[in-house]
Amino acid sequence: MLDSGHAHEDSDASDDAESEETTLFKTVGWISAGLGAVALGLFLGRELRQRYKFNRRTPYDFYAHSGDEQDVDFGLGI
Repeated sequence: MLDSGHAHEDSDASDDAESEETTLFKTVGWISAGLGAVALGLFLGRELRQRYKFNRRTPYDFYAHSGDEQDVDFGLGI
């Protein structure tokens, strides 16, 4: 086994570079996972809200323009 001072110093420098690289990859990985979780949460929340609103429709929701605000003279033949 070689235990010279130069070999030990070189391995310390390479270990530091590898640990910095590993830390960088871990950080990027955690950020990516967090953003993915946020995107998934937004998507699922939107889907659940749409289903909730769809399942609680009123009979008036079946008409094409229910709730639309229009001028009084619309459809009066004026």
